[in-house]
Amino acid sequence: MNNTRNTIQKQVILNAVRELQNHPTSEEVYNYIKPNFPSISLGTVYRNLNLLSETKEIQKLSIIDDAVRFDHITNDHYHFQCSKCKKLLDIPMEYQKKLDELVSSEYEVEVFKHDIVFSGICKKCRNS
Repeated sequence: MNNTRNTIQKQVILNAVRELQNHPTSEEVYNYIKPNFPSISLGTVYRNLNLLSETKEIQKLSIIDDAVRFDHITNDHYHFQCSKCKKLLDIPMEYQKKLDELVSSEYEVEVFKHDIVFSGICKKCRNS
């Protein structure tokens, strides 16, 4: 029975990340599902988000000077973060695999992947 509850909780948390589509933090996911699942704890949400990222059902984003965020898009892609409103946006640009190869050969390291977050001012903040 406890395993069923864990599976339901995990599915609810996964659905929340997919529904929010805003690269939510664990706290934002918790606040989103808490009204319908009042017995759920922040620790349960956090633990399940990490499990879902380990199984590649969501992507864990660690952005400098920001909370850890979770992305419903799991393929390699880039992000843009607005310096004003802090909103994180997906950049649907093709992943540049050649960067991995270049860094690997130039610096004698083995690169598996890279994450790039562009920063600046978003259209909404720029227009206001």
